[in-house]
Parts: sequence; C-alpha cells; structure tokens
Amino acid sequence: MTTAFYPGSFDPMTNGHLDVLVQSLNVAPTVIVAIGIHPGKTPLFSFEERAALIRQSLSEFLPERAGDISVVSFDNLVVDAARQHGASLLVRGLRDGTDLDYEMQMAGMNRQMAPDIQTLFLPAGTASRPITATLVRQIAAMGGDVSAFVPKAVHQALSAKRKS
Repeated sequence: MTTAFYPGSFDPMTNGHLDVLVQSLNVAPTVIVAIGIHPGKTPLFSFEERAALIRQSLSEFLPERAGDISVVSFDNLVVDAARQHGASLLVRGLRDGTDLDYEMQMAGMNRQMAPDIQTLFLPAGTASRPITATLVRQIAAMGGDVSAFVPKAVHQALSAKRKS
C-alpha cells in the first residue's frame, strides 16, 4: 500500500492546499500531511491549530476520506521525514512555471538522496492557482476578505485571530 507524504507549512491551509490534498487521496489510500517546523520562524498558527484546521477542512469537504490522513510535524529533510513515516510518494503542488522550476530542482536533489521515494507533481486547480498562504495572511491582516481563498474553518480561525 502506497503512502503519500504531503509536506508544507500550511500556515494557513488554503483552498489550493486542500485541492492538492484531495488529489493526493485519489492517488494514494493514505496521505500524511507533514507540517514543517522551522525554529527561526514564528507562524501565525501553532502546529496544533494547523493540524486541527487541516483535519477539519478535509472533514467538511470530503468527510468519507477524513480518516485516510494523518498530520505530523517535521524539522528535518523532507525525504528523511517521509522515510520515517513509511511514505514512498512525495506530493508537491504546482501553481505555475515558477513552482515547476523550483520543484524540479528539489525533486532532483531528493531523488539523489532518496531514490526509493518518488515525487509526484499535482497541478493546482484553475481557481486556486493565484492563492498563496503568504498572500492570504497579508490580506487577512489588513482586514480583507479571504473567504474565497481558504476553507470555511480556516476563514473562521483567521477572523478569530484578527479579533484577538
């Protein structure tokens, strides 16, 4: 059984992330969503909050597959983290050619370090291509409406953060 490893910061999870997660579940029976933890960065949402938002977003969008994901953290090389969790497939979402150029370099390096782990590129849906978590955070911080860019649970969490 193939296990997919979908790494990212997910700060916050966007509709683009959700799209790639759903596509991943069409390819692999189980997906590990891996939240990268970087000690030098201060995220908007804690690991626990991000994990809960990922689970809730998938549960609302595709409830029958909610049990097919797990959410973990990692602070090492993505290929090492994938191996530690028994994954043989590394999922990367692509929005545009810029993403492809960067991701091809990463896939090449990962292949050299871990030839047993395959990288799978999944294209973002048309509606989610311009969405980035960075832009979502910036728009939300300035009081803009990000409801079209994030799952409902994330929108509610962003609104609550802004009020606090």
